[in-house]
Parts: sequence; structure tokens; C-alpha cells
Amino acid sequence: MRGEPSCPKCGGRVRAPGLFADTWQCAVHGGVQPLQPVVPPSVEALGAVVRRAEVPVWMPWPLPVGWLFTGVASAGDDRSGGRATAVACSGPGPVGGMGDLLLVTEELGVGLGARFAGIDGPDPGSYLDVDGPPDVKMLAAGRPTPLWNVKGVPEDRAVFAGEARGLWLWAIVWPEQSGLLMYDELVLADLREAGGEMDLVPCGALTPRLLS
Repeated sequence: MRGEPSCPKCGGRVRAPGLFADTWQCAVHGGVQPLQPVVPPSVEALGAVVRRAEVPVWMPWPLPVGWLFTGVASAGDDRSGGRATAVACSGPGPVGGMGDLLLVTEELGVGLGARFAGIDGPDPGSYLDVDGPPDVKMLAAGRPTPLWNVKGVPEDRAVFAGEARGLWLWAIVWPEQSGLLMYDELVLADLREAGGEMDLVPCGALTPRLLS
């Protein structure tokens, strides 16, 4: 695990604001919201991300049977706050084996969701066909939230994207067959509103999906 911020779009090194730029700078992508170092999952680590987040921190709640919280990431600095969050959960897949679910919410242009989806970003844009009916629906903070299948992603995952609270919401599932989990209409809670319930989140080992 790296101990310094990185580019949310490519994982490359970033340069802190200084004399010539007032934003974090990636040599490839220019000004970015820095992705903070990923730490082992714990209620304390989750709480730290929740407290500084300026966007929702979505988690399935209750978690599917047998699933655990397996990591969290945030893009943004102390001045801007968290402008993108990614919450990982892992557990038994609907067709056997283990599955991983990554929920990313972000402001326009951050590019964290596209990176984990494995597509050119920063936003889903032309990868979504929103003219037809949504492929899956979630209930995010009590609101029906449609998501569409994201085209052109690597074959090892299923990716869905849509909008919740005026921000991009990505759901990225490994392996691809575990995408069946999304058809159960997951109920999402914004952990900024969870209060003491967050102490009940069961934690597992850090998923390597957040480090790829």
C-alpha cells in the first residue's frame, strides 16, 4: 500500500499544490482530486472518510448475508474534502465463489469510477445507453435509483452507472457473474447519516480491488 496521494484516474504520482499550481497535479491528467492512501478496513478508517466526505458514502445496508466491508477510498484533500468515495464489500457470490462489489460516488470529472470500471474516463458518458429502460435499480437513501450497464468494460467485471443525489454512482462487481447480485435491488445507505449504526459494520480483510 502506498503512503502518499495518487492520481484517481491512473494511479500515478501527483504533485502537491505549490507556487505554479493551486491544485494537485498529475503529469498525465493535469489538475486532479488526489486519491488518498488506502488503509486496512476498520470502523475507524471508514469513519475518517465519512467525516471529510462532501459526497455520499454509499454502502449496502444491511449487507447481503455473509458479506463484509473490505475497504474504503477517498479522493480529495483537506482543503476540498472528499469529492469521490469508494466503498468495497466482499462475500459469497450468487453463483458460487467469492464476489467483490465496489460502490463509487463522485463529482463530475474526478475519474475514480472510470478507473475501477476499466474504461477511458472520466465519466461514463458514451458508455451508457440511457435511451432504454434501466438494467438494474437500487434504493439509495430511500429513493429509487436506476442504473444502466456500462459497455466496453473488461470481461472480468460487470459495471453499472447512474445518478444519485446529482452525482455519478458506479457499481462495479467482480467476477462478471456476480453482477447477478445487482438484480436484487440493493438498499444503499449514506453512511454520513448512519450515526451509531456504523459501529455495527462487519469488517474483513482489505480487498485487492482497491489497490489495482
